[in-house]
Amino acid sequence: MSHPNFILLYVASPAESSAFYTRLLGKPPVENSPTFAMFALDSGVMLGLWASAGVEPAATPAGGSELAFAVQDAAAVDAQFEAWKTFGLPILQTPTEMDFGYTFTATDPDGHRLRVFSPGARG
Repeated sequence: MSHPNFILLYVASPAESSAFYTRLLGKPPVENSPTFAMFALDSGVMLGLWASAGVEPAATPAGGSELAFAVQDAAAVDAQFEAWKTFGLPILQTPTEMDFGYTFTATDPDGHRLRVFSPGARG
């Protein structure tokens, strides 16, 4: 019970978000309906995209969460930054050194933050 293995993001349009995450993750969802999509991540964690209009009890507005992707080193952070720029993702923070490591931040269609970082790396 102490090991969460399912992340739910409330989204405005599961179809739009599913297409976005299919491209971002390089894999299709394992479940896809008009109100919900689910991706099986390589780590075993499941990522669900749930239409915020149908969440009960009612959810806060879509957006406002952060998914973090740890990578091996600063070069991998920079490479992912360039790849996501070509995808046209909105970039909130260009690669920068922070107290926890080298990182950048983008957003998905609902404003959820997508952070790529290398712990302790120097850019």
